[in-house]
Amino acid sequence: MMMRNRKTVGFLAVAAALLLGACASQMEPAQKAIAGVESAVNAAAPDAGKYIPDQLAAVQKKLADLKTSFDNKDYATVLSSAPGVLTDAQGLLGAAMLKKDEVVKAMSAQWPALAASLPGLVTSVTNKVNALAKMKHAPAGVDVAAAKSSIADAGSLWSKAQAAFAAGNIEEAVGTANDVKAKAEAAAAAIKMTLPKPAPAPAAK
Repeated sequence: MMMRNRKTVGFLAVAAALLLGACASQMEPAQKAIAGVESAVNAAAPDAGKYIPDQLAAVQKKLADLKTSFDNKDYATVLSSAPGVLTDAQGLLGAAMLKKDEVVKAMSAQWPALAASLPGLVTSVTNKVNALAKMKHAPAGVDVAAAKSSIADAGSLWSKAQAAFAAGNIEEAVGTANDVKAKAEAAAAAIKMTLPKPAPAPAAK
């Protein structure tokens, strides 16, 4: 009986040693697999976070799951799952670029209308603000100071928008142009100025 127990203990010790050896042999490849996924995610993150944040978040969640499995010493799961997660991570950059192209195309279509309408809008509001500023007593409910501040900001932003467009940065140009519009509208509201309604967009052919 004692001999049998010794054999059993010896077998279990060998099995444990083999298991530990297998885990140790998987640890480094699992670590490298996670590092590869993390590198791909980090490379794509700036554009992916801007254009496809949901897809980025999904891949980041998978990466976090890999790290949890690694921390739990479940290296086999890491090694079996990492290739698929790496493929997803590597696909983020291409997906972000496609989405960026869509955004830029849409904004390029918006720019001509903004470029045509905003200078006149800023000028008309500026003229009204200047006229009110010359009055000794502004009409009740009119905040000339707030309007002057907003329309001054609008003028500065419009110069910035034009510079961005000239540099080929259509996203910044359109984003800044929309800020110009908002500032001009805020100035008009402060002096109770009624702005003309924008012309309807031309019907698609």
